[in-house]
Amino acid sequence: MKVAVRRQRLPARDRWLAYGLLAPAFCVVALLVGWPLWVIVQMSLRPGRALELGKLLSQPLGGGNFERVLGAPATWAAFAHSAVYTTGTLVPAFALGLVAALLFHRTFPARRWLRSLLLLPWAVPGVIVSISFLWMFDASFGVVNAILRKLGLVSTDIAWFVDADTAMATVILATVWKSFPFFTITLLAALQSIPKSLYEAARVDGASAWQEFREVTWPGIQRPAMLAVILNALWTFREFDIIYVATGGGPAGATETLGILVYREAFGSFRFGTAAAIGVLMLCTAALIVLAGLRRLRDDIR
Repeated sequence: MKVAVRRQRLPARDRWLAYGLLAPAFCVVALLVGWPLWVIVQMSLRPGRALELGKLLSQPLGGGNFERVLGAPATWAAFAHSAVYTTGTLVPAFALGLVAALLFHRTFPARRWLRSLLLLPWAVPGVIVSISFLWMFDASFGVVNAILRKLGLVSTDIAWFVDADTAMATVILATVWKSFPFFTITLLAALQSIPKSLYEAARVDGASAWQEFREVTWPGIQRPAMLAVILNALWTFREFDIIYVATGGGPAGATETLGILVYREAFGSFRFGTAAAIGVLMLCTAALIVLAGLRRLRDDIR
């Protein structure tokens, strides 16, 4: 049963006071977010190559950069790689985060210490994560190949980051290790907000563990989980440092995502207009992800 909530409108004087108090924050956001976005959009509409922003912005307006980007096979290949990378990271990271949250929601010895240790992967910079995984998956002296050889699973060393068939999976694995603690923290906070009386009532009714999760736990964490998925999808979609340090977009472009492509166009070919056009397309894609997630969240609330 839904309870209708009547919104109370503030008096006109109080509303203007509220707008006045919020005005400095709006100005700061406009300067820090709005101005760079405006510059990027202007750059995306200026064809040509120029190292100085002033010279580039002095070029005539046109849609040549977008025609070049949308007509290039490399763009669509990078978009496909970004989709695979984002999806391949999001699903296992969410699953691991949910399992870890359910585990840490229980009471057991050293739970506080283990919770603190869980934050370490999320706090480690992406560059350090890439270097660590480069060492562990090294083809010559990596610990992963050593373990696989000892177990008899492989007979020859695998060049994980050099082979096009395994490079993307290895980069995804490194990103999952770094990102799953975010899901754990978010879902654990949501679990702790669920009243214990609901679980007690479910046990009285004879509900199984799966029924408790489906009817009590999941409805209680669904909205925070959706917000966490949206945020992590945005972060993963524009990920750069882990991929660039680990593979540089290789081998043979197998891990070249849109973020790597933007870097190559801007600082490899000095086509800042083309790079800005790719950035605008990434921004539009991110906006679609947010709108789809918020619509799903709104439907769940109803």
